Amino acid sequence: MTEAAQIATLSGNDHFTAYVARPAGTPRAAIIVIQEIFGVNAGIRRKCDRLAEDGYLAVAPDLFSRLQPGIELDPDVEPEFKQALEWMGKFNQDQGIRDIEATIHHIRREEGVAKVGCVGYCLGGRLAYMTAARTDVNASVGYYGVGIDGLLGEKHAIAHPLMLHIPTEDGFVDKATQQAMHEGLDHHPKVTLHDYEGLDHGFATEFGKRRSEDAANLADSRTSAFFAEHLA
Repeated sequence: MTEAAQIATLSGNDHFTAYVARPAGTPRAAIIVIQEIFGVNAGIRRKCDRLAEDGYLAVAPDLFSRLQPGIELDPDVEPEFKQALEWMGKFNQDQGIRDIEATIHHIRREEGVAKVGCVGYCLGGRLAYMTAARTDVNASVGYYGVGIDGLLGEKHAIAHPLMLHIPTEDGFVDKATQQAMHEGLDHHPKVTLHDYEGLDHGFATEFGKRRSEDAANLADSRTSAFFAEHLA
């Protein structure tokens, strides 16, 4: 079952919308699905639906809603890809983390689900790392997060398990950045890194030409096992 939910901001003075997919029975736990730069589009909704099929309450907050509610773009359409980059340039990531924190509070308070994880893609992969460092989320997964080398100063605040999926030929994350991530995080007791040789950014998308079926299935199987261990 799916629905649109209204989530109160941390200040309590406003709301934003989230896509919610519910499991058939009592949730094993809850997982926040953090969007790419393309908004809460069909691919992100499908991520939520798949998690609900696995028994989780899945929630995808519209993090671009402060810019414009309902942004939904297709990465395979060049004009829409360019629009997404423009929205990304306007997006306040620190505010985005506060809205993710508000989503965690909503799930625990309004849904009565105590254990909450998050999984993010692209921009969402970066935000998943930030969520792990800045909130009390129980477990986090980031796919092809961008610019994490610039956030390594926050690694000591990561208190709960974090997994990062890193394609080695990511056009948005160069080799030096990947090396810095490994040097900074390989020995962190709460962090696990997985490299995907020869893969590019977006390899685990649900739809479109960026997807690499075998690598996506491998990464998703690791994510599933990770959440089963740390949430369910």
